[in-house]
Amino acid sequence: MNISFIVLTYNRPDALLAVLRSLAVQCLPTDQVIVADDGSRVESVQILKEQAPRFACQALHVWHQDRGFTASAARNRAALQASGQYLVFLDGDCVPGPAFVQNHRRLAKSGCFVNGSRVLLQRQLTESLLSGASNLARMSAGFWWRAWVRGQANKVHHLFPWPLSWRAVHREFSWRGIRSCNFGVWRDDFFAVNGFDQVYEGWGHEDADLVLRLHHAGLSRVNGFLATEVFHLWHPESPRLHEQANRARVVQRLELGTVRAESGLTELVASEGTVTCL
Repeated sequence: MNISFIVLTYNRPDALLAVLRSLAVQCLPTDQVIVADDGSRVESVQILKEQAPRFACQALHVWHQDRGFTASAARNRAALQASGQYLVFLDGDCVPGPAFVQNHRRLAKSGCFVNGSRVLLQRQLTESLLSGASNLARMSAGFWWRAWVRGQANKVHHLFPWPLSWRAVHREFSWRGIRSCNFGVWRDDFFAVNGFDQVYEGWGHEDADLVLRLHHAGLSRVNGFLATEVFHLWHPESPRLHEQANRARVVQRLELGTVRAESGLTELVASEGTVTCL
Protein backbone atom coordinates (compact mmCIF):
# COMPACT_ATOMS: atom_id res chain seq x y z
CA MET A 1 0.00 0.00 0.00
CA ASN A 2 1.40 3.38 -1.05
CA ILE A 3 0.66 6.34 1.22
CA SER A 4 0.62 10.06 0.42
CA PHE A 5 1.31 12.13 3.54
CA ILE A 6 -0.26 15.60 3.23
CA VAL A 7 1.22 18.16 5.63
CA LEU A 8 -0.61 21.48 6.05
CA THR A 9 1.57 24.53 6.74
CA TYR A 10 1.47 28.30 6.96
CA ASN A 11 4.51 30.47 7.75
CA ARG A 12 6.08 28.20 10.35
CA PRO A 13 9.04 26.56 8.63
CA ASP A 14 10.84 25.56 11.86
CA ALA A 15 7.88 23.42 12.97
CA LEU A 16 7.29 22.08 9.46
CA LEU A 17 10.91 20.97 9.17
CA ALA A 18 10.59 19.03 12.45
CA VAL A 19 7.55 17.21 11.00
CA LEU A 20 9.33 16.46 7.73
CA ARG A 21 12.45 15.16 9.48
CA SER A 22 10.32 12.62 11.35
CA LEU A 23 8.54 11.52 8.17
CA ALA A 24 11.78 11.29 6.19
CA VAL A 25 13.14 8.46 8.34
CA GLN A 26 9.84 6.54 8.31
CA CYS A 27 8.50 6.71 4.74
CA LEU A 28 9.08 3.97 2.18
CA PRO A 29 10.42 4.76 -1.31
CA THR A 30 6.96 4.03 -2.73
CA ASP A 31 5.29 6.63 -0.47
CA GLN A 32 4.88 10.34 -1.13
CA VAL A 33 5.09 13.49 1.00
CA ILE A 34 3.18 16.61 -0.03
CA VAL A 35 3.44 19.95 1.77
CA ALA A 36 0.04 21.67 1.49
CA ASP A 37 1.01 25.34 1.82
CA ASP A 38 -1.83 27.74 2.66
CA GLY A 39 0.03 30.77 1.26
CA SER A 40 3.30 31.03 3.22
CA ARG A 41 5.54 34.04 2.52
CA VAL A 42 8.47 33.82 0.13
CA GLU A 43 11.02 33.74 2.96
CA SER A 44 9.24 30.82 4.66
CA VAL A 45 9.18 28.85 1.42
CA GLN A 46 12.86 29.59 0.86
CA ILE A 47 13.79 28.19 4.30
CA LEU A 48 11.79 25.06 3.51
CA LYS A 49 13.49 24.56 0.16
CA GLU A 50 16.97 25.09 1.62
CA GLN A 51 16.58 22.93 4.74
CA ALA A 52 14.11 20.19 3.80
CA PRO A 53 15.43 16.70 4.62
CA ARG A 54 16.19 14.22 1.88
CA PHE A 55 13.39 11.74 1.25
CA ALA A 56 13.60 8.26 -0.21
CA CYS A 57 10.20 8.96 -1.78
CA GLN A 58 8.78 11.79 -3.87
CA ALA A 59 8.32 15.07 -1.95
CA LEU A 60 6.27 17.96 -3.34
CA HIS A 61 5.44 21.52 -2.28
CA VAL A 62 1.93 22.65 -3.29
CA TRP A 63 1.30 26.38 -2.71
CA HIS A 64 -1.51 28.85 -3.30
CA GLN A 65 -1.92 32.55 -2.54
CA ASP A 66 -2.65 33.71 1.00
CA ARG A 67 -6.36 34.48 1.27
CA GLY A 68 -6.77 33.96 4.98
CA PHE A 69 -7.45 30.64 6.68
CA THR A 70 -8.15 28.35 3.70
CA ALA A 71 -6.88 25.03 5.07
CA SER A 72 -9.54 23.00 3.25
CA ALA A 73 -8.49 24.32 -0.14
CA ALA A 74 -4.79 23.81 0.64
CA ARG A 75 -5.39 20.18 1.64
CA ASN A 76 -7.60 19.54 -1.37
CA ARG A 77 -5.06 21.05 -3.75
CA ALA A 78 -2.39 18.77 -2.31
CA ALA A 79 -4.70 15.73 -2.52
CA LEU A 80 -5.08 16.32 -6.26
CA GLN A 81 -1.34 15.67 -6.56
CA ALA A 82 -1.47 12.50 -4.47
CA SER A 83 -0.31 9.28 -6.10
CA GLY A 84 -0.87 7.08 -3.04
CA GLN A 85 -3.81 4.73 -2.62
CA TYR A 86 -4.14 6.03 0.93
CA LEU A 87 -3.95 9.60 2.27
CA VAL A 88 -2.71 10.62 5.71
CA PHE A 89 -3.30 14.26 6.70
CA LEU A 90 -1.09 16.03 9.24
CA ASP A 91 -0.59 19.60 10.37
CA GLY A 92 2.80 21.23 9.99
CA ASP A 93 3.11 21.70 13.75
CA CYS A 94 2.32 18.08 14.67
CA VAL A 95 5.47 15.94 14.77
CA PRO A 96 4.77 12.23 14.11
CA GLY A 97 5.87 9.70 16.70
CA PRO A 98 8.47 7.09 15.69
CA ALA A 99 5.85 4.43 14.81
CA PHE A 100 3.41 6.83 13.11
CA VAL A 101 3.87 5.67 9.52
CA GLN A 102 4.06 1.97 10.37
CA ASN A 103 0.89 2.04 12.46
CA HIS A 104 -1.15 4.09 9.98
CA ARG A 105 -0.19 1.53 7.34
CA ARG A 106 -1.25 -1.34 9.60
CA LEU A 107 -4.54 0.26 10.67
CA ALA A 108 -5.78 1.06 7.16
CA LYS A 109 -8.66 -1.21 6.18
CA SER A 110 -11.29 -1.20 3.48
CA GLY A 111 -14.49 0.69 4.30
CA CYS A 112 -12.85 2.64 7.14
CA PHE A 113 -10.90 5.79 7.91
CA VAL A 114 -8.52 6.30 10.84
CA ASN A 115 -8.63 9.15 13.35
CA GLY A 116 -5.52 9.51 15.51
CA SER A 117 -4.75 11.72 18.50
CA ARG A 118 -2.17 14.22 19.66
CA VAL A 119 -0.05 15.06 22.68
CA LEU A 120 -0.08 18.81 23.39
CA LEU A 121 3.34 20.25 24.19
CA GLN A 122 3.79 23.55 26.01
CA ARG A 123 6.10 26.39 25.05
CA GLN A 124 9.29 25.37 26.89
CA LEU A 125 9.34 21.82 25.52
CA THR A 126 8.41 23.06 22.04
CA GLU A 127 11.34 25.48 22.02
CA SER A 128 13.67 22.71 23.18
CA LEU A 129 12.54 20.48 20.31
CA LEU A 130 12.84 23.18 17.67
CA SER A 131 16.31 24.18 18.87
CA GLY A 132 17.52 20.59 18.59
CA ALA A 133 18.18 20.27 22.33
CA SER A 134 15.57 17.47 22.56
CA ASN A 135 14.83 14.62 20.16
CA LEU A 136 11.37 13.00 20.20
CA ALA A 137 12.69 9.67 18.95
CA ARG A 138 15.11 9.40 21.89
CA MET A 139 12.90 10.56 24.76
CA SER A 140 12.56 8.03 27.55
CA ALA A 141 9.45 7.20 29.57
CA GLY A 142 11.03 9.04 32.49
CA PHE A 143 11.41 12.17 30.37
CA TRP A 144 7.70 12.12 29.47
CA TRP A 145 6.62 11.54 33.06
CA ARG A 146 8.66 14.56 34.16
CA ALA A 147 7.29 16.65 31.29
CA TRP A 148 3.73 15.73 32.30
CA VAL A 149 4.32 16.53 36.00
CA ARG A 150 5.82 19.90 35.04
CA GLY A 151 2.88 20.72 32.77
CA GLN A 152 4.94 20.60 29.56
CA ALA A 153 2.87 17.75 28.05
CA ASN A 154 -0.85 17.22 28.59
CA LYS A 155 -0.70 13.39 28.78
CA VAL A 156 1.54 10.33 28.73
CA HIS A 157 -0.93 7.87 27.20
CA HIS A 158 1.42 7.24 24.27
CA LEU A 159 3.69 5.34 26.65
CA PHE A 160 1.02 2.61 26.88
CA PRO A 161 0.20 1.50 23.31
CA TRP A 162 -2.75 -0.84 22.85
CA PRO A 163 -2.51 -3.80 20.46
CA LEU A 164 -3.75 -2.74 17.03
CA SER A 165 -6.03 -5.77 16.92
CA TRP A 166 -8.10 -4.24 19.75
CA ARG A 167 -9.13 -1.24 17.67
CA ALA A 168 -12.87 -0.71 17.70
CA VAL A 169 -14.76 0.18 14.51
CA HIS A 170 -17.30 2.96 15.08
CA ARG A 171 -20.15 3.02 12.59
CA GLU A 172 -21.95 6.09 13.98
CA PHE A 173 -20.82 9.72 13.77
CA SER A 174 -19.38 11.28 16.92
CA TRP A 175 -17.75 14.68 17.46
CA ARG A 176 -15.33 13.26 20.00
CA GLY A 177 -11.66 13.06 19.05
CA ILE A 178 -11.90 14.27 15.45
CA ARG A 179 -8.44 15.46 14.36
CA SER A 180 -7.58 16.48 10.79
CA CYS A 181 -4.00 16.89 12.05
CA ASN A 182 -3.81 13.07 12.23
CA PHE A 183 -6.24 11.45 9.83
CA GLY A 184 -6.02 8.57 7.36
CA VAL A 185 -8.46 7.78 4.53
CA TRP A 186 -8.43 5.86 1.27
CA ARG A 187 -7.93 8.19 -1.69
CA ASP A 188 -10.97 6.83 -3.53
CA ASP A 189 -13.20 7.42 -0.48
CA PHE A 190 -11.87 10.96 -0.02
CA PHE A 191 -12.55 11.77 -3.68
CA ALA A 192 -16.01 10.16 -3.53
CA VAL A 193 -17.15 12.77 -0.96
CA ASN A 194 -15.39 15.60 -2.87
CA GLY A 195 -12.74 16.14 -0.20
CA PHE A 196 -12.76 18.88 2.42
CA ASP A 197 -15.45 21.51 1.99
CA GLN A 198 -14.08 24.98 1.26
CA VAL A 199 -17.28 26.75 2.33
CA TYR A 200 -15.97 26.62 5.90
CA GLU A 201 -14.39 29.97 6.77
CA GLY A 202 -11.73 30.38 9.43
CA TRP A 203 -10.94 27.89 12.19
CA GLY A 204 -13.23 25.06 13.11
CA HIS A 205 -15.13 21.90 12.18
CA GLU A 206 -14.19 21.40 8.55
CA ASP A 207 -12.69 18.15 9.84
CA ALA A 208 -15.95 17.15 11.57
CA ASP A 209 -17.78 17.89 8.32
CA LEU A 210 -15.50 15.51 6.41
CA VAL A 211 -15.92 12.76 9.01
CA LEU A 212 -19.71 13.21 8.94
CA ARG A 213 -19.88 12.94 5.15
CA LEU A 214 -17.65 9.86 5.15
CA HIS A 215 -20.07 8.24 7.61
CA HIS A 216 -22.99 9.21 5.39
CA ALA A 217 -21.14 7.55 2.49
CA GLY A 218 -21.09 4.29 4.46
CA LEU A 219 -17.60 4.35 5.97
CA SER A 220 -16.72 3.53 9.59
CA ARG A 221 -14.21 5.17 11.90
CA VAL A 222 -11.21 3.35 13.40
CA ASN A 223 -9.61 4.74 16.53
CA GLY A 224 -5.90 5.31 16.01
CA PHE A 225 -5.28 6.59 19.56
CA LEU A 226 -2.19 5.23 21.35
CA ALA A 227 -0.76 4.06 18.05
CA THR A 228 -0.51 6.98 15.60
CA GLU A 229 0.31 9.75 18.08
CA VAL A 230 1.57 13.14 16.93
CA PHE A 231 3.18 15.76 19.18
CA HIS A 232 1.51 19.13 18.77
CA LEU A 233 4.00 21.99 19.08
CA TRP A 234 2.92 25.02 21.08
CA HIS A 235 1.62 28.15 19.35
CA PRO A 236 -0.76 30.98 20.27
CA GLU A 237 -4.38 29.93 19.86
CA SER A 238 -5.97 30.80 16.52
CA PRO A 239 -8.96 33.19 16.40
CA ARG A 240 -12.25 31.28 16.46
CA LEU A 241 -14.65 33.88 15.10
CA HIS A 242 -16.47 31.44 12.80
CA GLU A 243 -16.55 28.43 15.11
CA GLN A 244 -20.25 28.61 16.00
CA ALA A 245 -21.39 29.14 12.42
CA ASN A 246 -19.19 26.27 11.23
CA ARG A 247 -20.55 23.97 13.92
CA ALA A 248 -24.13 24.88 12.98
CA ARG A 249 -23.43 23.89 9.38
CA VAL A 250 -22.20 20.45 10.49
CA VAL A 251 -25.34 19.96 12.61
CA GLN A 252 -27.51 20.87 9.63
CA ARG A 253 -25.69 18.40 7.40
CA LEU A 254 -26.05 15.73 10.05
CA GLU A 255 -29.81 16.05 9.66
CA LEU A 256 -29.72 16.27 5.85
CA GLY A 257 -27.43 13.27 5.29
CA THR A 258 -25.01 15.29 3.15
CA VAL A 259 -22.31 13.24 1.41
CA ARG A 260 -20.49 15.47 -1.09
CA ALA A 261 -18.73 18.74 -0.31
CA GLU A 262 -20.47 21.79 -1.72
CA SER A 263 -17.13 23.33 -2.71
CA GLY A 264 -14.44 20.69 -2.76
CA LEU A 265 -11.96 18.98 -5.05
CA THR A 266 -13.93 19.44 -8.25
CA GLU A 267 -14.40 23.18 -7.63
CA LEU A 268 -10.69 24.04 -7.29
CA VAL A 269 -9.11 26.19 -9.98
CA ALA A 270 -5.84 24.47 -10.94
CA SER A 271 -4.18 27.65 -12.22
CA GLU A 272 -4.37 29.28 -8.78
CA GLY A 273 -1.70 26.99 -7.29
CA THR A 274 1.88 25.93 -7.94
CA VAL A 275 3.54 22.52 -7.58
CA THR A 276 7.31 22.09 -7.15
CA CYS A 277 9.61 19.33 -5.92
CA LEU A 278 11.35 19.56 -2.54
